[in-house]
Amino acid sequence: MTTPTHRRTKIVATIGPGSDNPDSLFRLIEAGVDVFRLNFSHGSADHHAAVAERVRKQAAIAGRYVGILADLQGPKIRIAGFKEGKIELSAGDRFILDLELDKDAGDQRSVGVDFPDLAESVGAGDTLLLDDGRVRLIVNHVFHKTIECTVVVGGILSSRKGINRLGGGLSAPALTDKDISDIKSLKAVQPDFVAVSFVSTAADIEQTKGLLEEAGVSAGIIAKIERAEVVADTDTLDAIIDASFGVMVARGDLGVEVGDAQLIGIQKDLISRARRQDRVVITATQMMESMINSPMPTRAEVFDVANAVLDGTDAVMLSAETAVGNYPVEVVKAMADSALGAERHPVARSWKHKANQKFDSTQETIAVSAIYAASHNDNVRGIACLTESGNTPLLMSRISSGLPIFALSDNHATLQRLALCRGVIPLYFDARMFEPEMIEERAVEFLKDGRYVVSGDSIILTKGAIMGQTGSTNILKILNVA
Repeated sequence: MTTPTHRRTKIVATIGPGSDNPDSLFRLIEAGVDVFRLNFSHGSADHHAAVAERVRKQAAIAGRYVGILADLQGPKIRIAGFKEGKIELSAGDRFILDLELDKDAGDQRSVGVDFPDLAESVGAGDTLLLDDGRVRLIVNHVFHKTIECTVVVGGILSSRKGINRLGGGLSAPALTDKDISDIKSLKAVQPDFVAVSFVSTAADIEQTKGLLEEAGVSAGIIAKIERAEVVADTDTLDAIIDASFGVMVARGDLGVEVGDAQLIGIQKDLISRARRQDRVVITATQMMESMINSPMPTRAEVFDVANAVLDGTDAVMLSAETAVGNYPVEVVKAMADSALGAERHPVARSWKHKANQKFDSTQETIAVSAIYAASHNDNVRGIACLTESGNTPLLMSRISSGLPIFALSDNHATLQRLALCRGVIPLYFDARMFEPEMIEERAVEFLKDGRYVVSGDSIILTKGAIMGQTGSTNILKILNVA
């Protein structure tokens, strides 16, 4: 008898009008979703709270821990509206961004802007990217309230499309008034993670932590990396990563600002940096976009997912594919298959990370030792980690390995958060139900009953000498499954 194959890379799926009903949520969980994203750019706080409740109910029915990510809208800089809803620009056209124009008075000559400081943020010669770069303007002259431009790449431009500057530099505050209001409403949602858009410094993360604490919400903060100036400054980037629970490689706006040719190298660097700093990382945007309208992914999309998996991302994310797409369940299955295929490659199971570095704590020593021992013992089928805070399995998950990490805890919040960590299978196990000398035997029986291991296997078990105390992991054992 062989043990089942466990996908290590996690899948984050965005909930939208086509997928927020109980039946769709259950089918998506069954297909392999590990974390659901609530997009706070749309919908009311009450609606998000109701959907979060549905997710938890369906996850309980499925017998799985499924995380909830609240994604704040952030300061998306946009043009205002057009009288006719949209215009068509051609290369060579003159076009004005007018900070004083009424919000729906745009026409073929000019359009308003919702960012009053735009004139102070750009200069002659800058390239402005509208609608994710589909339309490009060169700035000719900047006046107090108008920016005169020439169209270099034309196309259809409709109301409320975003504006980016090639190379970055349009720096509105990361938290808008709407974001602050949304954070205050999060107690009803109780998300496991909160994503902050357009982070520019670690101070943005600290501000969010303070607001969440005031709101009575405990959640891991995910910093969305989407500003060119952030990835260009390694000290700023490392400080943001260090302040966060994890980061998101937000390839939409980031790709627009740095250019697609630079994006793949930045993605690889971000994944590597996050793992070195013991933080989780999500790779997002357009991973299987063709499946919004097609039941099958393109080969390039399969390769895109596989590449992120081989780089060591914790999770891959779906946006419109599951929010408004026609094939939400099929796209989750396709993404799961792509991830599993990549995980079978030896590169996905090899590791040099931490091999030559000093350990900062007993916990880290045990975590890395467990992975090393498991990787060099052919009979070991997994690592069972009795955990209170989830830190030890998180540290284990920073190292590439082909073996599952079974996080055993009676702390639901810990297990919910571990749903995002690569290779970690969160399982409810209350060690307090047993006498101390029986805990190891019961843990092995628990995994055997769940068919995670079979007779004749070995597992590595880690725990603390004092059960229930955070940060006390100091014991590693190799146990045989009877």
